[in-house]
Amino acid sequence: MKLGVLIQLQENIEEEFKKVAQLGFSSCQLCSWDESLRTNEMAEKVKDACKKYGVEISTFWCGWSGPMEWNFYEGPHTLGLVPEEYREKRMKQLKQGSDFAKKIGVVNLATHAGFLPEVPDTAEYKALIECLREVALHIRENGQYFLFETGQETPVTLRRVIEDIGTGNLGINLDPANLILYGKANPVDALYVFGDLVRDVHAKDGCCPTDGKNLGVETPLGEGMVNFPALIKKLKEVGYDGALTIEREISGEEQIKDIKMAKAFLESIVAL
Repeated sequence: MKLGVLIQLQENIEEEFKKVAQLGFSSCQLCSWDESLRTNEMAEKVKDACKKYGVEISTFWCGWSGPMEWNFYEGPHTLGLVPEEYREKRMKQLKQGSDFAKKIGVVNLATHAGFLPEVPDTAEYKALIECLREVALHIRENGQYFLFETGQETPVTLRRVIEDIGTGNLGINLDPANLILYGKANPVDALYVFGDLVRDVHAKDGCCPTDGKNLGVETPLGEGMVNFPALIKKLKEVGYDGALTIEREISGEEQIKDIKMAKAFLESIVAL
């Protein structure tokens, strides 16, 4: 497995790729929340930076606009394509993200689709499936896979959604910490459900929620509840040989320190 790190699409994108190389990585996920940066000019800058620093983009992580609350109360009403009032605009933004990813030669596009409904035989669920199918078909036309990042739903719900969309170009961006932070599953057990649907993995750690409103707390790798030796062993068993993309949701020198620690931590496990 190749180790990578998550970086942000920004004006001075060359600096982001330079940072990837300086940290000793040859892989990254490129994350974008600002659709105004997804231009032809930026696509050329990204391709030039990849070539200059010898970095491969495993997945383009595409965000969307509008309100977003990462908790159990407002989250279901604000995140992803689930809230109807933001759905149409966000569908367009995901399609635009797919078009940008095609320009930079990336075949995986990932996002948070929101708190996917657990009950399938409802009008809400069926309408959401149709919208996700429309986005997935656009992504398929671009020769790409549409990846759902884990966390906001149980593993069996996510598997059901993928099966019901049924476009053949769907997969999972496994974030093991999110499954714990949202209290949805043990990530190792989840791989029995996900199997070979996993196409990219966030190397992130964290702890379970301790109250009914807020998510659990993210931690440096090795200090949370993700059993990375067991996770990597199970990933190998289901045939995964892609990137392990380190994600640390803080900034500054502490983030760089934790990324370096995570890299050394993962290298010691992957080599086993």
